[in-house]
Amino acid sequence: MTSDAAGGTDPRVPDLSTPQVQGMFEQQLADAFARLGCFNLAVFGKTGVGKSTLVNAIFGRDVAATGVGSPVTRGLVYYRHPDGFLGVYDSEGFETGTAGDAIVAGLQRLVADHRTRPVSEQIHAAWYLVRWSDRRFEAAQEQFVRELIDLGLPVIVVLTQVPSRDGQVHPEAAQFAEYIASLGLPIRPHGRVVMTNALADPFTGSPVFGLQALLDDTYQVIPEAAASALTAAQVVDVGRKKKAVAAIINQAVVVAAGVGATPIPFADAALLVPNQVTMIARITAAYGLPPNRTKALAVAGSLVLTGGATMAGRYAVTGLLKFLPGGMIVGGAISATVASALTKAVGHAWANVCEYAMSLDETQRAAFLDSPQVTERFLGYLKQAQRVGRP
Repeated sequence: MTSDAAGGTDPRVPDLSTPQVQGMFEQQLADAFARLGCFNLAVFGKTGVGKSTLVNAIFGRDVAATGVGSPVTRGLVYYRHPDGFLGVYDSEGFETGTAGDAIVAGLQRLVADHRTRPVSEQIHAAWYLVRWSDRRFEAAQEQFVRELIDLGLPVIVVLTQVPSRDGQVHPEAAQFAEYIASLGLPIRPHGRVVMTNALADPFTGSPVFGLQALLDDTYQVIPEAAASALTAAQVVDVGRKKKAVAAIINQAVVVAAGVGATPIPFADAALLVPNQVTMIARITAAYGLPPNRTKALAVAGSLVLTGGATMAGRYAVTGLLKFLPGGMIVGGAISATVASALTKAVGHAWANVCEYAMSLDETQRAAFLDSPQVTERFLGYLKQAQRVGRP
């Protein structure tokens, strides 16, 4: 506890050492990832259709190569990525006909069983992939899609490896997509076929495209309870991550304002620590940074948050706060306005750290998260907020 103005102690104020904050951060980070749940996707299509390539493009990882796999029914393996918030049902080597019949029969049992389980264990969406160059959508494929839909799965039909130039897709691919849509399959979300190319082709100049459209359609068909996990898992739409993080920061700012509703001395700024720990843990999870880097992030977070009363006591108060309304801290106390501004500044600086980490490839990201650069970048972003005069 810390001393109050009269020389006593304020029972509200925790006595936080760096190891205590580190342990708190580790626990809050684990809780934040647990709250995400898991987004489960089923992917179907003939051999060579590009399932792994498309999944890797959307999620930045080959789940089948990096996850833990277990057979769940004939011809279908469930891969749970070590991050915990992404699972993929992969029909490796799938072909229509008897193999498809066996998968449907197994899926029927699987779906029926999972309906009684938590949302995080259910199948949230199914992608049925068709290679555009096949130029054929066989009766067996149509029947398989209808059977998936009859199981209650929201099915999105995806045309893969579609070439394009100057923003125009190959006309035969467009015709093929229109033909599949004309069959009247109750595919989601609007009965249309999504055309994609997940891997740029330097020989033909065909770029990557269609990933955002596929992701948008997927969000439309999944339950709301799976949306946070999908946002953390996907790497295509950073804007969705930012929106989720903005909501997290706003919630923390409201809590901080409540803490400062009765102004507290600078020495008691540790009152802000638990709220800020929770906030940066939730921001980390929302960006989908690897949970297996928990210890490294916890070390960085604890150093940041115990740097003299959370940066609120020693660093941010003297620099950042001079830009607050009035330009001074009245009575040497942290008010609701000051507590809110500090928390907002910490939140945005940490979000920038996470966003930078997301811009790196997997090897670079792991090295960064294990290095002192996390703290250094945090301080750099906080200084930037000072220079522009806004937290």
